[in-house]
Amino acid sequence: MTPSDTPGSRWSDLDRPPLNAPALRRALLRPGGLWTSLDVVANTGSTNTDLAAADGPEGAVLVAEEQSAGRGRLDRTWSAPARSGLFLSVRLTPGPGVPVRRWGWLPLLTGVATASALSRAAGVDTALKWPNDLLVTVEGRERKAGGILAERSGDSVVVGIGVNVSLRADELPVPTAGSLALAGAGRLDRDPLLRAVLRSLEDWYTAWRDADGDPAACRLQEAYAAGCATLGRTVRAELPGDRRLVGEAVAVDGDGRLVLATEHGVQRPVDAGDIVHLRPASSGE
Repeated sequence: MTPSDTPGSRWSDLDRPPLNAPALRRALLRPGGLWTSLDVVANTGSTNTDLAAADGPEGAVLVAEEQSAGRGRLDRTWSAPARSGLFLSVRLTPGPGVPVRRWGWLPLLTGVATASALSRAAGVDTALKWPNDLLVTVEGRERKAGGILAERSGDSVVVGIGVNVSLRADELPVPTAGSLALAGAGRLDRDPLLRAVLRSLEDWYTAWRDADGDPAACRLQEAYAAGCATLGRTVRAELPGDRRLVGEAVAVDGDGRLVLATEHGVQRPVDAGDIVHLRPASSGE
């Protein structure tokens, strides 16, 4: 893990300048606020792994300019060129006031916070794919531009956020991926984007924690449903044990599960699995 506060090569890539760690600390760290520390490193394997191992206080933020072993859900890898995106993890400790059964809302909460922040700060419509993908539209098609990974670490949850910001088409890890740049973002400067994401996350997390984790009381459940591109779609759920379930995504319930209405008229909640958005049957898929 290499520190990145030194300005030695700050302008080595004019298209992708490094983050300004001291300025970010001045903007985000304040007495009584959620964020208690913010470190930027030039490169590391995984910010989630590093932050979990550090076992520090709530509100710690670790940002990497580049990750060599970034992880997504289902042990998928996440890679991107240096300084081309936002790659960070935060430590959240809901405390005894929030029942553990409601901690499953943290990745969904982070998705709402991140999507709303990017929509405002970058000027790009950003939608959510259940449970934790960030979608943008590139040439009329939905593309994944980011993702969220939440992992239990003692009495805390380490939440990782990865967003492709300036990736060009030839740099995408897979052809179906996207980036804010490819979606026509009006702003690609990562400093204000990161500030917007962390401020939005602080606001949503504080409201959720003050409501004892009740997603309805703090309007998180409503906000997630409003921004979720999965709802109203016919989807295929790839479930553990090589099982599949096809149905219309009709709701996200109070436990954060995706509720599918099957062709037999049965509503089935899905709490784990991979979701594939399907085209309408009339399109031939």
